[in-house]
Amino acid sequence: MARAKTNGIELEYDTMGSPNDPAVLLIMGFALQMTRWPEALKRGIADAGFRVIWFDNRDVGLSTEIAGFTPPSAMEIIQAAMAGKDTAKLVPYTLDDMATDTAGLLDAIGIEQADIIGMSMGGMIGQLMALDHPRKVRKLVAMMTTSGNPALPPPTPEAMAALSALPPVRTAEAIGEIAVVAQHGIGSHPDLRNSAEIIRARAIEDFHRSDRPFGILRQNGAVVAQKRWHERLGQVTAPTLVLHGADDPLVRPAAGEDIARRIPGAVFKRYPKWGHDLADRMSDTLVSDIVPFLRA
Repeated sequence: MARAKTNGIELEYDTMGSPNDPAVLLIMGFALQMTRWPEALKRGIADAGFRVIWFDNRDVGLSTEIAGFTPPSAMEIIQAAMAGKDTAKLVPYTLDDMATDTAGLLDAIGIEQADIIGMSMGGMIGQLMALDHPRKVRKLVAMMTTSGNPALPPPTPEAMAALSALPPVRTAEAIGEIAVVAQHGIGSHPDLRNSAEIIRARAIEDFHRSDRPFGILRQNGAVVAQKRWHERLGQVTAPTLVLHGADDPLVRPAAGEDIARRIPGAVFKRYPKWGHDLADRMSDTLVSDIVPFLRA
């Protein structure tokens, strides 16, 4: 692994494949570390002739922690927005800043342009890159993510409860159990979802690698305070593939369909039984759709 300076911070990143191959940048979702990209997904793309790059977003993992800034609650941000206030002033950073981080990472590595694959919050960052840093984006793959349209169907109550569940104490074992609860609430159908043992073990490994509960709060503030961008998506010129799970209870399939409707020429694909997770059993399926799109 390595570190790169960008936008006044440092990002931890890793790569797979030849530096001479076309670059594919993976952008992780909310609160998750770069370790959560399935090995089979990375390897499948790299073996197809691409240089795969993945990294920790700011405030998680081993990238820079924006310490000393505690954002208001999501409800306070929403109330401020309804009152016509500039919500970006309430938080230390927004998704716009994270998109600038990501574009700067490519510059720091010496990559002029890359294919972008973003999941969940990472898909939001990818869209903003395509809008605000179009030179850096050759093609865009947006997975289990939203256009930012506030009129879209909300998450199910069960999904929100699972996502917001907190451990009684902050120990590795408690974090592991909460991860199992969360994945059962937002993840794929049991036919696809990783086993409880795998979910628990990976959450514990990540806890020992880095535990930043306040960083997670700041990332949530970045999502909630971000100025909506759905009405701008018609300006995206990068060829776009939108992938979504039919069983996603957190970011509903209608959100992916909305992205595909708004971006000229975008292609939408829905997968049965896939929820809001990077289930290992989905890796081969995703590679089989992503690689031909990137090669086309």
